Amino acid sequence: MMRCPSRRITAALLWFAFPSVAHAETLAATVERWGLLGSWAVDCAARPDRDKGARLTYEISKDGRVMYRRNFGEATDESEVVSAAVNAEGLLNLMVYFPSLHQTREFGLLLATDGGLRAIYNRSERGAYTIKDGKYVKTGAPTPPQQRCD
Repeated sequence: MMRCPSRRITAALLWFAFPSVAHAETLAATVERWGLLGSWAVDCAARPDRDKGARLTYEISKDGRVMYRRNFGEATDESEVVSAAVNAEGLLNLMVYFPSLHQTREFGLLLATDGGLRAIYNRSERGAYTIKDGKYVKTGAPTPPQQRCD
């Protein structure tokens, strides 16, 4: 007889838990609401170039996946954004799987009040940073702001 009430309690708890899961924002909705979709570059008028500035594009594919495309001029690649979350300070934390590198990288982006985009951190899945606190680790130079190109 005690089994029946416990099953009812479990069922009731699950019933109340599922609506909150159902209202969770999708990955595509998160990046769209944050303002990430579109193409970005340090200089939108310049041709994409590995050394002078790539064109970075975030899109939602027909099947609903969020894709990250990099155009370096002589080379391009496409990767999938596998997670996105916005923290209390407004930083967009992305995890992107790069098939060409066989790794997942995590990076944080911040939108400036003028609409520019800036990389605050970029690290490998092992925790090695290429960008930390808005600066390139190798040089200490600040990351340049990117502008929306479309």
